[in-house]
Amino acid sequence: MELKHKQILVVGLARTGVASARFLAGLGADVVVTDMRDETALAEQLGELQGCNIRKVLGRHDEKDFTHADMIVVSPGVPQDHPLLLKAREHHVEIVSEIELATRFITAPLAAITGTNGKTTTTTLLGEILAGNGFKTFVGGNIGNPLIELAESGAQAEMVVAEISSFQLEWIHSFRPKVAALLNLSEDHLDRYATYQEYIDAKLRIFENQAASDYAVLNRDDQLVWGYAASLKARVFPFSRKQKLAEGVFCLGSEIICRHDGREHRFPTAGIRLKGVHNLENIMAAVGAAMLLGCKQADTQRVVEGFGALHHRMEFVRELNGVGYYEDSKATNVGSVEKALESFERITLIAGGKDKGGAYAPLVPLIRERVCHLVLIGEAAERMQQELGHLTDTRRAASLEEAVQLAAELTEPGGTVLMSPACSSFDMFRDYEERAQRFIAAVKAL
Repeated sequence: MELKHKQILVVGLARTGVASARFLAGLGADVVVTDMRDETALAEQLGELQGCNIRKVLGRHDEKDFTHADMIVVSPGVPQDHPLLLKAREHHVEIVSEIELATRFITAPLAAITGTNGKTTTTTLLGEILAGNGFKTFVGGNIGNPLIELAESGAQAEMVVAEISSFQLEWIHSFRPKVAALLNLSEDHLDRYATYQEYIDAKLRIFENQAASDYAVLNRDDQLVWGYAASLKARVFPFSRKQKLAEGVFCLGSEIICRHDGREHRFPTAGIRLKGVHNLENIMAAVGAAMLLGCKQADTQRVVEGFGALHHRMEFVRELNGVGYYEDSKATNVGSVEKALESFERITLIAGGKDKGGAYAPLVPLIRERVCHLVLIGEAAERMQQELGHLTDTRRAASLEEAVQLAAELTEPGGTVLMSPACSSFDMFRDYEERAQRFIAAVKAL
């Protein structure tokens, strides 16, 4: 792309916006950045742009910047229906996401991972497998470093692995992964999308530009995901923990088996540290993608066995009086909580937070079968009690600390206390990490 002297507007000065603005300015584009926050709130971000020839419009947006631009780069937090973006489209201005811009400058094979849950674990594991197989690997996207930072650095990566959110896929045009994985689909972000189908459609765009020479790694056990398999142009490569596959990755007894083009690789599960049924799916997806990208069985097995759980995803905190305490603060939607509940029995579940608009009904059978006590917190507590409270012994707590104390009193030896909220954290905490730290502190104080 020739960007010298092009008028480019960067909307939103989150991390991707800062990196995009810096990259574009370095290519000689006439860059304008705009954000509704003022200079005081953006002091850190503006410091990163010091020395760059960039015009800044802060505390407001100017319509002319949108309608007269040659290109607009949108941060993921800016919704598609923003009035000024709609105006820009009327003026036929090209609007792109940071991942779209970045991959126009990246030549290495790209593996892109999306889904409602498990993206970070799968992305991180795949990155480590590729690196462990000797490939110079860049891992980023929705986690860690924005993809544009690879383009900006000029580093020669041999493989690129990216976690991709639905928000990032909204403004793609030519974004084309060699391997694209869709791990699962469940209701999420209905505070952003008008319907569940809109959210699904955004996720499916990860496959939009793939060809028959590319691969689509799909969860065969997720009927919603699998329902789209026949419509994809890429070669479908399924994974399953419930059925044998002639082609794909599946779990049989104490082995993960990968079959591809008539070859079979077996990976014993006995030495794997990453526990939980959801993580078995994440491992299968990562192993499948790795083998498609040319990894070796022995190196892949070694990395998988050495890989531990990421923070705030079903993380063991401690055992006290025969009760295990697990922190799953990243479980901000119902689908993630379903997987957590499948991994334990005799559960005291701490749930609640800021409601995201999805249905809680999918939790009904698991709560009925596995949850002995339900302790609810936050803004969503009232609605959750109405929809789930009749299924088991249900209590309310005014704070997370009170919920932990109550759970400790209720749970019999041999049981599990699981904090898996099914909601975002913003009603009571800065983010899910603060919620996690508060839970861990409360458990350790028992």
